[in-house]
Amino acid sequence: MYFWRLIEPATRKIVRVTQRSLVQRPSNHSTHSDLPELTQIHRPARCLQPIDELFLFLMYLSLGLNQKDLGHRFNIHQSTVSRIINTWVHFLYSVLGAVCIWLSPEEIKADMPQVFRKYSDTQVIIDRTELKCQAPSSLLLQSEMFSRYKSHTTMKGMIGIAPNGAVTFVSSLFSGSVSDEELFQRSGIIPLLDKDMAVMVDRGFTVEDLVPCKVYRPSFRNEREPFSGGEEHKTQEIARLRIHVERVNRRIKENQLFHTVIPLSIAGSINQVFTVASLLYNYQNKPLVKSGVKL
Repeated sequence: MYFWRLIEPATRKIVRVTQRSLVQRPSNHSTHSDLPELTQIHRPARCLQPIDELFLFLMYLSLGLNQKDLGHRFNIHQSTVSRIINTWVHFLYSVLGAVCIWLSPEEIKADMPQVFRKYSDTQVIIDRTELKCQAPSSLLLQSEMFSRYKSHTTMKGMIGIAPNGAVTFVSSLFSGSVSDEELFQRSGIIPLLDKDMAVMVDRGFTVEDLVPCKVYRPSFRNEREPFSGGEEHKTQEIARLRIHVERVNRRIKENQLFHTVIPLSIAGSINQVFTVASLLYNYQNKPLVKSGVKL
């Protein structure tokens, strides 16, 4: 209800997806410029109140219920369910995406948890995420989307959190075969970094040559040259701190919609769906890092 009160004023200008008067135009969103925005002029009478439409969308996202099931639960036609879902994913993508989630270094340091005291210049902690998706009929697209890590066709994205646990960066989704370095480079995060910051990444992100700042990354173990005591300790420290972004990633993917193989029928809007799910995390009422601020 608190979240509803935050967005309720904006619902008076909601633009509804309908079967007619539908127009596509390029998005001017700086991070997701490849995604279309939907707009239309006709505003039909509603079958549900806006708060119930939001509840329907959240059930779709959180429980992964199909449209036929939702239609039965809300006593509306399946096509109406589809239009409500499309309307709300684009609405929340626009409303939540308009909020600047990237924090300044001063804001980061003001809420820096004690566990990061040795890495207090950390601006963002990065993690990759992959969503299994239906294989396209094109063999070329299949090869581009096939992930060796998941042994499945996937879409791969990247999220970043502040040391206090808040999500501060969400990338678009790319084909599953993209490397971690290419994902990092194409995500759009590099222009946000400067020399006084540090980024904490996983082993696969060998991005030292791509960024103007310091990189904290667990070292690779070499069988011929084992870690020294200091290197082993530092690697363990960074791995323990990185676990926070993995926990955020896990919370976001607790949405049951992401537990299924994403059908191609919603491939056109899965970027918006994933972004909305990631941004909604910041409105949950349980802090991730106890020594940080409450989210």
